[in-house]
Amino acid sequence: MKKIQRHDYDGNDIISTRTITINPVEYTQENMERLIQTIRDNLTPDLLKFKRLKYKGDSRYYGHCYHSTHALFLILNTDRLVPMSGEDFRGENHWWLQDKETQTIYDCTPEQYYIKEQQPPYDKGKKSSWYGWKGRPLVCTMNLVKRVAIHENIFLDDTETFVDQNDLNKFLKSS
Repeated sequence: MKKIQRHDYDGNDIISTRTITINPVEYTQENMERLIQTIRDNLTPDLLKFKRLKYKGDSRYYGHCYHSTHALFLILNTDRLVPMSGEDFRGENHWWLQDKETQTIYDCTPEQYYIKEQQPPYDKGKKSSWYGWKGRPLVCTMNLVKRVAIHENIFLDDTETFVDQNDLNKFLKSS
């Protein structure tokens, strides 16, 4: 069982926590191929609603590389994969996962380059840290994780808990 959490903050204080609980997937080539296809099948425009895209309509995969890569990373049970990013021909960062031992690349959205007769910027790739304050998953990443987990029959629960501000203030004063 794996819990994937996203905290919402008021300043430095956590005011709510969304927790998605899944049965993580083992890292195998077969599972990677299936999961990447499931992620691709679940990429929809609503996942991009807060993104400022320079080239809207460029490709159905354009703009989805970060949250699809992070979702894939979160769903897996492995420490062999690292997030990578590199600047592409548009001057934007592209994201993928790479196996630390074999250097195998797992990219959920490479088609956005091939339809433009370009190559993904793997040659410019650098190990990267996840965006988000304190590394928390983006809302769209959480939503994609849930979609994929339901499709893969590994979904267990999605809960949101809220901190009672009065209890929080009492706790902070007593600390």
